[in-house]
Amino acid sequence: MIRNRLAAAVVASVLTWAGIAQAQAPAIPRVVIELFTSQGCSSCPPADSLLAEFAKQPDVIALSLPVDYWDYLGWKDTLALAVHTKRQKGYSIARGDRQVYTPQAVINGVAHVVGSNRYQIDKASLWAHGRDGALSVPISLRREEKGWVVELPAAGDARAQIVVMPITKRCDIAIGRGENADKKITYTNVVRGVSTIGEWRGGAESVAIDPSLISGENIDGFVVLVQAIAAQGKPGAILGAAKSDGL
Repeated sequence: MIRNRLAAAVVASVLTWAGIAQAQAPAIPRVVIELFTSQGCSSCPPADSLLAEFAKQPDVIALSLPVDYWDYLGWKDTLALAVHTKRQKGYSIARGDRQVYTPQAVINGVAHVVGSNRYQIDKASLWAHGRDGALSVPISLRREEKGWVVELPAAGDARAQIVVMPITKRCDIAIGRGENADKKITYTNVVRGVSTIGEWRGGAESVAIDPSLISGENIDGFVVLVQAIAAQGKPGAILGAAKSDGL
């Protein structure tokens, strides 16, 4: 009986460690959703709630990028970053449509829809899958003693930026003024910075992430995007993506 219990314990231990190892191996995402949102936008709360639902899907990387251009309406967004606004405008220039609004969901870097419309997001996700090479490059993250390393495979000719985004998994914000006055809104996977750590040209490569870019107060993890460089140096199709443990 003791021997049987010991054997069972060993098997359970092996399975547990195997499960941990498997969990640490990043899944290849089906879609990357970037929601450009604002605490000063009365149309945004439904989109913020919808993004939280998408974030629960293991093959979806769902990100909140609060923008600052509605701050003049009476409430300064406490999570907004100018780099988010720049990124959103860059997408519009790359697409050639100049459409910048909230809530706007950008899908795989190549399509945009109203961020509160589940049907449009699902439809755009199907349309954008593989378009312009979107999410065609499997990338992985490896943790070493000195920090994290991005592993990129050989994948032919390419020119893309390696982008790192530190993430706060959840932010509960009480809004005091503006269009959402007296509301408490939950934001999911809030991007707290956007940093380019290198350029990828299609060859097998390992790129170390500066620990200072992905650490700090309330940082729960990070996302890495390999993103094509569009015209005028603007962000293009997301060729590959990975997220760290805990997201």
